[in-house]
Amino acid sequence: MTLIKKILRRKILVLGLLAVMLSANAQNKAYINNHKLIATVLSERYGIPAPVILAVAAIESSGGQGATARVLNNHFGIEGHNGFVNRKGHSSRYKQYDNEFASYIDFCQLITRKHFYAKLKGNENCKAWVKAISHAGYSEVPEQWEQKVMSVLNSEGLKNASSFGFAKL
Repeated sequence: MTLIKKILRRKILVLGLLAVMLSANAQNKAYINNHKLIATVLSERYGIPAPVILAVAAIESSGGQGATARVLNNHFGIEGHNGFVNRKGHSSRYKQYDNEFASYIDFCQLITRKHFYAKLKGNENCKAWVKAISHAGYSEVPEQWEQKVMSVLNSEGLKNASSFGFAKL
């Protein structure tokens, strides 16, 4: 009987994990569809591939559902000062924005100040951008972050700007 219980528990766990993964993928897909235009406009302005902007935002904001995105309008996990204090008196280390678009612009401006930017500006190779951002210290866990962003790029078909229906503006 215990063997059957163990097998059932494993199957339930696997099904639960699968449901969470499918939900996260659907959440990212909706988030990406809702933010294509701003990413495309910023891509043209800053020379950063729109798919990279979208994938980083999807990861850092948990598809727009993370607390930092919802409360602080910070879709990229950018650290900085804010006036937010929660009910328990804790403040956040993340920067607060007036709206999500300001967060997108700040991310692009942050990237333009990195040493790799001049070399990659206008390059549509998403993997090169993700690797450069990762190695420039954007994340506290660069290898895992890089894998997550690449996973979003691959699973959502964001190989290049034309893959999601927007031509160059």
